Amino acid sequence: MPSSSTIIHQARSEHDSIIAQHFYQLWLDNNVQKDIIHDDWLDITLTFIRDARQKLKFQAFIAQVEAEIVGSVSCQLFAGLYPSVFKAEHRNYGYIWNVYVQPDYRRQGIATQLTKAAIAYLQSLNCTKAVLNASLSGKPVYEQLGFVAGNEMTLNLLLE
Repeated sequence: MPSSSTIIHQARSEHDSIIAQHFYQLWLDNNVQKDIIHDDWLDITLTFIRDARQKLKFQAFIAQVEAEIVGSVSCQLFAGLYPSVFKAEHRNYGYIWNVYVQPDYRRQGIATQLTKAAIAYLQSLNCTKAVLNASLSGKPVYEQLGFVAGNEMTLNLLLE
């Protein structure tokens, strides 16, 4: 259960650097080596957030305990991997990304609260489906909320 002092807020643009820091830390926590992450990851992430806010109704939420921001989530309309030829009422997807909680605050329900806030926001945009990519540690959180594994198939193109 989350601490009764955990409050979920809509993030504002002044929180963008914290959201970007969480995104970077999320990759490190999932065993991505620093040397494969661009040195200008902060600028890349901030530019992405700024553009997504303007074009894709980006919204982040933060989890706060006392004065400390201990977690965040980002969500937006899904831009797609190919041209969207569908009417919005039939296929208006939202995308949830960067569900992050600091290690000392994990397993207290904060990620669930953050994800629920993102889901509610996407519902307010009349999204017909929420999409996310889950880490192994995050998968149980999302399954508990009703997310179902999709039909993503991959082929490794790197020669080893």
